[in-house]
Amino acid sequence: MALEGCVGSLRSSMQLLDSSINILDEATNDFPRLEKVLQTTRHFELISEPDLQSAQSALLSEIRPEIESLLTRVQNYLDKLERREQSLIAKCGLNEGRLDTQDSNAESAFGARSKGSAGANRKPVSAVEEMKYKQLRAKKQRLSYAVETLEMQAKQRERQLRMSMAAPQQFGLD
Repeated sequence: MALEGCVGSLRSSMQLLDSSINILDEATNDFPRLEKVLQTTRHFELISEPDLQSAQSALLSEIRPEIESLLTRVQNYLDKLERREQSLIAKCGLNEGRLDTQDSNAESAFGARSKGSAGANRKPVSAVEEMKYKQLRAKKQRLSYAVETLEMQAKQRERQLRMSMAAPQQFGLD
């Protein structure tokens, strides 16, 4: 009978252990989900000020040559456009001079025609010359329009260059 008490005590201990195991299983059953839920994700990393400054200076030294190259290309292109503009203005002036000369010749020829045969030594303006005169006048108008367009483009590019020059100054590129 003494053993019966030991066996009973052992059975109650085993039941207690089984219930403890069941309780622990129920309590730890959700751990994988909780681990995933509680896992933290870094969206931003904090770095020290010296690291930030060194990264900025490295980036600046990497970008500076490219920006200077682009600015040089822009300046060369603007110089080329300016030379082209001056060339077109000169051509326009030359064409205006030619047209003025032809205008005075045409007016004198028209005057001679309208006055009749008072000036017999002046030859009348033919239809071909009148057509040529109209073509030259139309060409003059086209050229003046082209000059105005180029002037506006040059002004726009100058504004763009000034704006692009302002951006590098913000980063200390000058």
